[in-house]
Amino acid sequence: MKKWKSSKFSLWILLLLLFIFFLYNFNQGTQISFRQQGGISYIRYEKAKILSIISESLEKDETISGLYRGSQELEVEILSGEHKGEVHVIKNYLSNLFNVYGKPGMNIIVCVDTANPEMYLVTVYNYNRSPVLYGFILLFLGALWGIGGKKGFQSMVGIIFTCVCIIFLLIPMLYKGYSPIFATIFVVGITTFITLFLLNGWSSKTMSAILGTILGAGIAGIVSRIAGNLARISGFHTEEAEILIVIARDYGMRIGDLLFAGILIASLGAVMDISMSIASSVYEVYRANPRYSKTELFRAGLHVGRDMMGTMSNTLILAFAGTSLNTMLLIYSYNVPYNQLINMNMLGIEVVQGLSGSLAVILTVPIIAFISSRLIPRFEK
Repeated sequence: MKKWKSSKFSLWILLLLLFIFFLYNFNQGTQISFRQQGGISYIRYEKAKILSIISESLEKDETISGLYRGSQELEVEILSGEHKGEVHVIKNYLSNLFNVYGKPGMNIIVCVDTANPEMYLVTVYNYNRSPVLYGFILLFLGALWGIGGKKGFQSMVGIIFTCVCIIFLLIPMLYKGYSPIFATIFVVGITTFITLFLLNGWSSKTMSAILGTILGAGIAGIVSRIAGNLARISGFHTEEAEILIVIARDYGMRIGDLLFAGILIASLGAVMDISMSIASSVYEVYRANPRYSKTELFRAGLHVGRDMMGTMSNTLILAFAGTSLNTMLLIYSYNVPYNQLINMNMLGIEVVQGLSGSLAVILTVPIIAFISSRLIPRFEK
């Protein structure tokens, strides 16, 4: 038994190393370079510390709490990069959009714009937020592990694996011109399999949940694509499309389908949750009474799904609405006419996103109930 566990652990380590090696090589490609061709100019962002405030001319904004406008003259020490240890006196301009209020001892990020080794310009870029962000991530993972125990640790590994796949597999695939829909479904399949396998091991309910999640996410992509085509909405209508079009000319990105790929990713968590919940419910019902027929198991899963689909759909719609809250407030402030509002690209995108994900959750309920009612009794026997 110990030998089997050791061999199994070694196999997982080998597969992990091969996956890391694949991701490393897959990400070695042509990316945008900030260094000019044939020249030596470049821009880097380095850590710095404010040593003192030499002078400042500021006035407090009476309408916005805690906001200052004006300028500061700062003495800063660069803490990283090729100019580490150097001390510079720089100007810091504060406005509505760029507002870094410097204080002695504060850590910030500076922009080092280099024309040549002897000539470079140092300016204030932003606050150094990385310690707070890393601390918040560790707090989340620690709470997940501490409260969830073994299951929490497995969930943590699954979350990390999902993030790695999205950043180092899906994004490069989209960047290199792979079909956004198929690339996203491929990544969704991998992350779903590993995440659910880590949480529940190799079992009938895990297999049912994996199949239900992949089919549910696929439905979200198909529904969003059909709705987008009918409403003439695509990735070209998003805010970032103008910049991406320039990049796509050289790297072949398929911008039109990026919107629907984003819907797949956004709805994955809710679809996975409802699939696992229904599969677990059917599994427990069958374990309690193996004499139940497939029809009775299907109805049991359907009843559980009906209780969940309302809250899950509401969760997705609220998530999409929350990301566009500022825009909705701006529209309300300008009292946009109804015919203009209902035909805005922004509103169309939000409606397609929210309803496609919610419809995927709704349609996943009978699918996972059917799969579980057939698969679980067969495997358990």
